[in-house]
Amino acid sequence: MPSEYVPLHKYLDGRYADTVVLGLAQIEDLIGVSLPAAAHVDEQWWSNGDAAGASPQSLCWTQAGRTATPNLRAQNVMFQRDA
Repeated sequence: MPSEYVPLHKYLDGRYADTVVLGLAQIEDLIGVSLPAAAHVDEQWWSNGDAAGASPQSLCWTQAGRTATPNLRAQNVMFQRDA
């Protein structure tokens, strides 16, 4: 996973709650850089993929055992623990 997403991975991996909702601004604060424009307008950017087709950014939440569900209208993402 790209190094800028490691703080998000550590944050999600360390949460005990099954569901964590973060605003896009909160995610940017965690990672210390702005998310790309696509993250704000394209739900596909938040795709969870699979092991073979995972995007670099999705590795930060999938390797933390989470699935991302964006709500771009509300500017947040729900990360749910995989069952």
